[in-house]
Amino acid sequence: MLWDEPFDALLRTIAEFIGAFFFFFIGIGAGVSISIAGEPSLLVVALANGLALAIAVTALGHISGGHFNPAVTIGFLVTRRIAPLLAVMYIVAQLLAGIAAAAMVRWLWPGTFAKAAGYGAPALDPGLSSGEGLVLEALPTAFLVFVVFATAADIRGAFKIIAGFAIGLTVSVDVMVGGPLTGAMMNPARAFGSHVVDNTWSNAWIWYVGPILGGAIAALLYELLYLRPLRPAPPGVPEAGVEEESVAVAALE
Repeated sequence: MLWDEPFDALLRTIAEFIGAFFFFFIGIGAGVSISIAGEPSLLVVALANGLALAIAVTALGHISGGHFNPAVTIGFLVTRRIAPLLAVMYIVAQLLAGIAAAAMVRWLWPGTFAKAAGYGAPALDPGLSSGEGLVLEALPTAFLVFVVFATAADIRGAFKIIAGFAIGLTVSVDVMVGGPLTGAMMNPARAFGSHVVDNTWSNAWIWYVGPILGGAIAALLYELLYLRPLRPAPPGVPEAGVEEESVAVAALE
């Protein structure tokens, strides 16, 4: 139980704050810096976000699980893979990290470049409706959470081998697709921090509701398809061709 090891829960939560702050700071800072350099590049921003997340997951995933995203944490919560109180602690830490990262960029970057970029606040392309924006945030987040479950939650996954490389690459390719349209946040805490620091709230709900819905759906889908079979496998040797009913199967009848 969580209360049996409160110090451990605190250490995990601190790791979530540190990892999320690093991830958000690099992502926002890269976007502002390419504006200063005068060479805006979607590829650079996508790689900066993906590599930052890969590094954070690799460095801290063994401590907290490397969520760094309320959509991921809620995905673990709805599949009952994290205690509710610990999930709340994680989400609070992630939200605070978002605010701290955006505030740090506001403080450190010179001139008006950071302000012009809204300190990383996302914006909806004028040609998109709010519904389309919602889907464009939900779908990439679903891809991300599906990969997180496949590599980290699934004990058969390659998490110990690739350590977060696939998770980071997923963020990069998602940014390449959705970046110009919605900013491809895929992370309510990342968007929230910039919204608070920039004090802009236009269509803000898109970047909160979309990722949470997409992440929860992806988590439940992977859980039901691959981690929680509806019926236990029959006992015995498969080559025998005999499917004897087990006690567990009988209990389901």
